[in-house]
Amino acid sequence: MEVLPQTVPVKTAARTRSIGPLMGDIGGLELTAEDREVLAHPLVGGVILFARNYAEPEQLRRLCADLAKIKPKQRLLLAVDHEGGRVQRFRVGFSRIPAMGTIGKLHVESALRAKAEARAQGELIGQELGSYGIDLCFAPVLDLDHGISQIIGDRAFASDPQVVIALARAFREGLNAAGLAATGKHFPGHGAVAADSHLDLPVDRRSLADIENKDLLPFRALIDDGIESLMLAHVRYSAVDDKPASFSRVWVRGILRGQMKYNGAVFADDLSMAGAKVIGDIVERAEVALDADCDMLPVCNDRVALSTLLSQLKAPARRPLATARLAKLYRREVAGTVTA
Repeated sequence: MEVLPQTVPVKTAARTRSIGPLMGDIGGLELTAEDREVLAHPLVGGVILFARNYAEPEQLRRLCADLAKIKPKQRLLLAVDHEGGRVQRFRVGFSRIPAMGTIGKLHVESALRAKAEARAQGELIGQELGSYGIDLCFAPVLDLDHGISQIIGDRAFASDPQVVIALARAFREGLNAAGLAATGKHFPGHGAVAADSHLDLPVDRRSLADIENKDLLPFRALIDDGIESLMLAHVRYSAVDDKPASFSRVWVRGILRGQMKYNGAVFADDLSMAGAKVIGDIVERAEVALDADCDMLPVCNDRVALSTLLSQLKAPARRPLATARLAKLYRREVAGTVTA
């Protein structure tokens, strides 16, 4: 058993400075002068890492330490898509995390074993990422596997909402035990559309009642449990609103914040994805998402778009409610964190 060092101490109680609404990225294995300038901007509150940012453990440790120093009084939130299966950015030197759908299949044989496995995988992810100072793995997926969406597929635990609820709860328990917050995605459910929102705008034509009776059940259960953050879908639910959920006041302010009483942090999905472009240019996308009540907006793989937002986006200098919600996502130190 190897004890993983906690390299970036975090004390959330003392954090009072505003956390910017944009989450950017970087191009390589170390920070450039341009990266440092961009990420130091007051509008930037977080960084998402990709496979291109990882070569080996010591390089990642140095990179995360350098990122933590950019804003020492209110450090950047560090995130990575690391949910398992197809979506695991760091592989060599990290444990191989199975697709969550395999845990759903295990649930058919033994609910007890499946829940134990989901918890163990959540804790393992949290231990390994947390040892580098990373705050968020953007998981668990709460979408249902309707057998329609290839982009979701086995990223989902199961097609049965009750199975998803049981396994997502266990996964979150594991993450929390390792000091990491959870991010449920993709609200209100991406699994019933064939189109990939990275490439197109999916349209889900089901009634709100149908969505509520199926896809919303895992989100409602995890919200009731106090899940720390959610990520929205770039999907248009045409019976509810003409805007994709990431940009919809109906979905975010009306249903999520209003009816479902959710007071955690809300992430839009990546504003550079094709599913977001129906709203307009990058500034319009950010303005509409913030107006809908999103707290943080990832802008990935497009430095020009991020730079445009830094020069043109008009955002409140202080965002007390959003900052309070986002501040709860910083990794907590857990004594004696270990991994196999």
